Amino acid sequence: MKIIIVGCGKVGYALAEQLSEENHDITMIDTDSDKLEKALAILDIQGIEGNGTSFRVQLEAGIKEGDLLIAVTGKDEVNLLCCLIAKKAGNCNTVARVRNPEYFAEVNYLREMLGLSMVINPEFACAQGIARLIEVPSALDIFTFAKGRINLLKLSVPDNSVLHSMTVYEFATKIHSNILICAIERGHEVIIPDGNTVLQQGDNMYVIIPPKEIHSLLSKIGIKAKPIKSVIIIGGGTTAYYLARHLESNRVQVKLIEMNRKRCEELSELLPHTLIINGDATDRQLLLEEGISDADAFVSLTNMDEENLLLSLFANKVSDAKIITKVDKVSFEEVVEELPIGTIACPKNITAKGILQYVRALRNSYGSNVETLYRMLDDKVEALEFIIKQESKVTNTPLMDLNLKKNLLICAIVRNGKVITPSGKDTILNGDTVVIVTTNKGLTDIKDILA
Repeated sequence: MKIIIVGCGKVGYALAEQLSEENHDITMIDTDSDKLEKALAILDIQGIEGNGTSFRVQLEAGIKEGDLLIAVTGKDEVNLLCCLIAKKAGNCNTVARVRNPEYFAEVNYLREMLGLSMVINPEFACAQGIARLIEVPSALDIFTFAKGRINLLKLSVPDNSVLHSMTVYEFATKIHSNILICAIERGHEVIIPDGNTVLQQGDNMYVIIPPKEIHSLLSKIGIKAKPIKSVIIIGGGTTAYYLARHLESNRVQVKLIEMNRKRCEELSELLPHTLIINGDATDRQLLLEEGISDADAFVSLTNMDEENLLLSLFANKVSDAKIITKVDKVSFEEVVEELPIGTIACPKNITAKGILQYVRALRNSYGSNVETLYRMLDDKVEALEFIIKQESKVTNTPLMDLNLKKNLLICAIVRNGKVITPSGKDTILNGDTVVIVTTNKGLTDIKDILA
């Protein structure tokens, strides 16, 4: 597809990088020539220096022939205007990043009036992801498929677990037959397992599981699943507001620490059931006085990555809380991942992945059937949800008889609302939803699973 991206910031660059890898024709627009030059020097894309709200600039970028315009500048108004002009000029699909809660509250109206195909709010999406992790505290990460019928959970194999030295086949026979281990992270190694793969303590395993089975699994493998009743949030930005609002609705006790007094007053009105504390979260004594040692979860969401990292390291030292750390700018991933800072939340990556899912789904009209896409393990693994819309080489044939690509696992089949953990005798039928996990990149059609 021909895709125009307006805005060469962190999100715009990440999108251009991933979409160009999938052989899309990418043109990037930005007023900052230095950012454009850096992107053009590294990525296989075209660039135009100019204002994305300019009709002339959009024409130069090829909006008349474009399939999609994505506006991800730092200003909501610019993004919305870019999409409006693109819709009038080229009648293409449009995606806008909208961060202001006031605008986002009117998202349905904006989508209808401006003809937007998709509106994404990084802070709201990030808060949703964090909320899911708080609801399932033992999970390191959670992805959802089939309209919530299936979860893909990232779990750590604890020390002295019954899973240590157990094969994947033994897991299915002794622990749970309806749960499938579909990927294993061991150090920097990624394994797409077969029945003979042996689990080890310290592994991070990704399991496909229906939501109702989660607590049963955790109990059987010795992972404590204490519900989270109290949360300390550091920082009073938009992500913190969305998260606190969600936790309030679930009757979780929330303390929010923010340094700016005026912002504290605003949040006090917006969040009537959250305790808003005006103070410096880097003050060790303040954190101890506010009960960091007894909190069930600690979420650091300031605008400074370095501060978030430091605070989470301290929380890890003085408490047993589930820790979630926002990291959006620090680029030393291999160093950060080794730190005991719990789960990392990255709005930049969440935004890029959300838009990438939409782009994959948009291909449906071009003959593809990808409904959902997640990238995991530093983008080494993809989890995809396919909607089977017609019969093909993969349908009506037992899975054992399909010549599948290496490092690819068919993890789940949903048929008439029922989740099937597939065996070699099962078949894929027209109308099914199928979840695939693989290290092979760029699958766009269910037929791509064949070697």
